[in-house]
Amino acid sequence: MYKQKQKIKKNKIIIGCVLVFCLIIGFVVNIVLTDRKLTIFEKTIKDSVLIVQKILGYPIEFIINKIDESKEKDIMYEEYLKLQQENANNNHYKLENEELKKQLEEMKELLKINNTLSDYVQLSAVVINRDLGYWYDTITINKGEHDGVIVGMPAVIGDGLIGKVISTTTFNSTIRLITATDVVEKISVKIQTDDDYVYGILSSYDNETKTHIIEGISQTDKIENGSIVTTTGMGDIFPSGVMIGKITGVRTDTFDLSNVLEMKSEVNFDNINYVTLLKRNT
Repeated sequence: MYKQKQKIKKNKIIIGCVLVFCLIIGFVVNIVLTDRKLTIFEKTIKDSVLIVQKILGYPIEFIINKIDESKEKDIMYEEYLKLQQENANNNHYKLENEELKKQLEEMKELLKINNTLSDYVQLSAVVINRDLGYWYDTITINKGEHDGVIVGMPAVIGDGLIGKVISTTTFNSTIRLITATDVVEKISVKIQTDDDYVYGILSSYDNETKTHIIEGISQTDKIENGSIVTTTGMGDIFPSGVMIGKITGVRTDTFDLSNVLEMKSEVNFDNINYVTLLKRNT
């Protein structure tokens, strides 16, 4: 009986202490957060609480900052390793490219070849006229025979091939665009695959879908969307490797004998102001 009374008394003391502590905390919080004018005693309590809070909070804030700094250092180190690897790869490709150039020059010298299919000189020009009735057919530029322009020279902009010169005067030239509806001459192209090229013919253009058609592709050739299409350099007209566009679709022809590829150019044919003419070195 005595022990039970002692236990009850002890519990009452604990409950009383908890209530007093809660009241004190409530009183202190009220003083800290209130907007009313405080007494000197309340001001002293508020200042003391804030000082204690600052003292106790500093170590915690310090630890949190150190953890954040450690995380940031780990992230920066990972980025450093990535950049270091990329730099090593770039140096490798640079050395490999220089070695290939050296080997090419040695082969030229050995075989007495002065030029390859990718050798060309550039001539810049400005578009000075475009017939609204034949917007996708031809443009006129401000360079002609006087500047060394000849019929057949390909015309490009930064995004790829746009056409070729079909006529010249002394100071001007006309370029037929590859979007022309009346295709006079088909272009020999090559499509890049995983480890080789597939060759075909750029034959026509669809104004509605804004796509070019490539024919002469065997059904056994596996070509994926996004494959890059460039010129072949064959025919003594276009240099090799001039960007034309990317494959957007593959289907079979009418007779189900070969594949027909759909290609889109990255050139904005509605906004052509400056062009570059390419002339094969001979």
